[in-house]
Amino acid sequence: MLVLPKAVRAEIVERARDGRPFEICGVLGGEYEPNGRSEVRSQYPAENVAEHPRTRYRIDPEEQLAIFDRLEARGEEIVGFYHSHPQGPPHPSETDAADATWPDRSYVIVSLDPFEIGSWRWREDDGFEDEDVLLE
Repeated sequence: MLVLPKAVRAEIVERARDGRPFEICGVLGGEYEPNGRSEVRSQYPAENVAEHPRTRYRIDPEEQLAIFDRLEARGEEIVGFYHSHPQGPPHPSETDAADATWPDRSYVIVSLDPFEIGSWRWREDDGFEDEDVLLE
């Protein structure tokens, strides 16, 4: 289960709407539990540097490391990642699955059309599994 504060959810949705028609992306920080309840405390926006940002996302590795340093300085762990699908389904695409590299972390997807938010945990051997999201 992923606990996502309403304020953080609102920030991510606003970024997704403002970033349209491109996918937006970022990192989720907070308390991480590999097989249990992870709690998001904050979101760290990142620039989408993908070659085709309308249908893909990619966080620059140097920016990602800088975000990880900020998380650590605040006493947070990497809970997962988020991105948007401006005109796509609210679940991971084949590309999302192929690019997933953080086992047991949450991957939140904001679909704008139709509007829906979903979360998945990527399991190294099994791929993505649906994850319940609790809004607080």
